[in-house]
Amino acid sequence: MTLVGLNHLALQISFAWLCIIGSWYCWILVLFLKHRREGLAKEGRLLSQALPPDDELPDVLVQIPVFNEGDLVCRLAAAIAEFDWPTDRLHVQILDDSHDGSLTFSKTALTTLRQQNIDATVLHRPNRNGFKAGALAAGLEISDHEFVAVFDADYVPPKDFLKSCIRPLLADSTIAFVQSRADFLNAKESLVTRIQQRLLDAHYAIEQAARSWSGHIMPFNGTCGVWRRVAIDEAGGWQGDTLTEDLDLSYRAQLLGWRSSFLTTVVVFGELPANLRTWLQQQFRWRKGVAEVARKVLPRVASSHLGFSRKLMSCLHLGSALLGPMTGLILVSGVIDLTFGRGLTIGTALLAIIFALELMAAESIVLLSQRLVRSANVFAEFVKMQLILFALGYVHFVNSRANLEAWLGYETEFVRTPKPQKKPWMQSPELQPLRILAPVDD
Repeated sequence: MTLVGLNHLALQISFAWLCIIGSWYCWILVLFLKHRREGLAKEGRLLSQALPPDDELPDVLVQIPVFNEGDLVCRLAAAIAEFDWPTDRLHVQILDDSHDGSLTFSKTALTTLRQQNIDATVLHRPNRNGFKAGALAAGLEISDHEFVAVFDADYVPPKDFLKSCIRPLLADSTIAFVQSRADFLNAKESLVTRIQQRLLDAHYAIEQAARSWSGHIMPFNGTCGVWRRVAIDEAGGWQGDTLTEDLDLSYRAQLLGWRSSFLTTVVVFGELPANLRTWLQQQFRWRKGVAEVARKVLPRVASSHLGFSRKLMSCLHLGSALLGPMTGLILVSGVIDLTFGRGLTIGTALLAIIFALELMAAESIVLLSQRLVRSANVFAEFVKMQLILFALGYVHFVNSRANLEAWLGYETEFVRTPKPQKKPWMQSPELQPLRILAPVDD
């Protein structure tokens, strides 16, 4: 075969791969529309269930992993101190690996918690072995409490967070973790944050809900959730051999038969990277982490007890790690093919049409999330979507190196996303929630 022929074959294979991965968006959309009423109704029943009396509620450990994050931990500690939970059954670990002086703020946060008679401690490691996963594992070594909540420093949970998230765990002993929905304090700060908000609304309001309601494997988002301790232990604990320890643990647990639950109406506010450089840095870690987890667990998925549809959904999800490299290959080989090769063939045109339809499904997920969560005007959002798709494509293309490094086994340091210090509009933990997620009128 000639070089031109090989290039055309590479173009076809890359396009076919994108079409296979793109089918995941269509599937997610169908699952959400199919299960939304039943899922929301079940969530409403769970959250309305009575809890045991205060003296019978379980002990909960709250872990706060921090690294050079300044005074953000103080705001989070103030919110946790207001939790509607018996203080004698609430235990807090501030897992501070900082080396820039932020430890001083962790000690201030510790004082805030102890003033409310909450059992709290600061664990400062002399090294960052295992990074965030290592810090979480170190905290669990000195605790044996039944449930474990995890918060990154830049989130502010509501007072009723624990009572909401513990309900499903008490109602169903097969649930490994409960994940809440994230919203964002600084979404209007810049064009970059506005784009992220729309993408993450689609992830939380549609993707995570669809996975949970339909019984597919749902990833833990690394924060704003509550784990059952026995599920963590049975799955092998937190492991630092990937950059997305949350995705890794959630897959390992659910491959053992544990289940997960997503609460669309329990919202925790956090912050988004405010500039392009920081966002790209975060996305590099996420993209590489997904590829590392795919490399690690896909063989287990293939040999697991999961049914065909759950295996396929998991493979499509983890296979998205190759989206960036395949997009780059299509751009390069496409230009070469149009210039020196066969040009637009029927096969290439058909694949392009299929991918365009799948892209419309991806757009529909974002638009639907904005309609549900923000009551946004669909037409106005559709116009904005074109910029969002361009930005997302740019991020995937730029971070192609992350995917390739992961598949080749090249390890890099876990780089925490830089967090801004507190700003005037972020001072109070008393936040006004946005419109509660509810079905659109048919």
